[in-house]
Amino acid sequence: MEKEITNFLEFIKNDKKLSENTLQSYRRDIVQYKKYVEANKINYAKVKPEDIKVYLNYLHDMNKKASTISRNLASIRLFYQYLLRNSKVKLDPTEGIQSPKVEKRVPSILTTQEVSLLLEQPKNIDLKGIRDKAMLEFAYATGMRVTEIISLDIDDVNLETGYVTCKTGNKQRNIPLGTMSLKALKEYIQEARPIMIKSENEKSLFVNINGRRLTRQGFWKIIKYYKEQAHITKDITLHVLRHSFATHLLQNGADLKAIQTMLGHSDISSTQVYMQFQDESIKNVYRKAHPRA
Repeated sequence: MEKEITNFLEFIKNDKKLSENTLQSYRRDIVQYKKYVEANKINYAKVKPEDIKVYLNYLHDMNKKASTISRNLASIRLFYQYLLRNSKVKLDPTEGIQSPKVEKRVPSILTTQEVSLLLEQPKNIDLKGIRDKAMLEFAYATGMRVTEIISLDIDDVNLETGYVTCKTGNKQRNIPLGTMSLKALKEYIQEARPIMIKSENEKSLFVNINGRRLTRQGFWKIIKYYKEQAHITKDITLHVLRHSFATHLLQNGADLKAIQTMLGHSDISSTQVYMQFQDESIKNVYRKAHPRA
């Protein structure tokens, strides 16, 4: 089974052009499944649907979330589909098994006032402040995921057209930059970044104090620092800024399909979760405008 897992991971890495994070998720899920079947002396090549259901119940008994169990099932299903195509098994034991229903959580968002307060915190009096200002403005202006932002290279940004090209796996999308973000980004690229990088060959857009590509943890620490500086009590992550970006666009009349494109959602249902916040915005407009509200 070890060899088949190695071959499977190599296949999805090359064929599906997955991000490193997604690949690691598949690896964790399959390795955990391997440990389970081996501990229970089950031949992975002769697994039946009943065995898969027992495994899912096992995950449930371990207090795994429905979303985690659903992801595990998706990973195992893809593994067996790969084995089936390569004649390593005679049937896909996951066929017909339904994923547990995952409740969509209400995303945490900031008000426009809270966003403004957060973005006002970095001061462009030193290199770090210029960089941090550009990063926070950029994150709110684009709604990009943290992995997408830290993966950007300098050539992915076009300051003339005011667009950034975001590449995820074999997909890419172009996202416009707002006036404030573009101004902060120009200052960073022209004045701070050339001094911060240690080599002219450095391609990363956002770099740390050592002149190398910024990490997820580094970005998180920066947001946490300015959240505390702003005395905002809500938990703020880059994903909260992403939710806020989408919600504020929708509340101000942006088209849902356009927001889906900018967020990089493959399914419109993922974007529709923000409609609940638009409903509240419409209620406020109604209360203010209707003579008998």
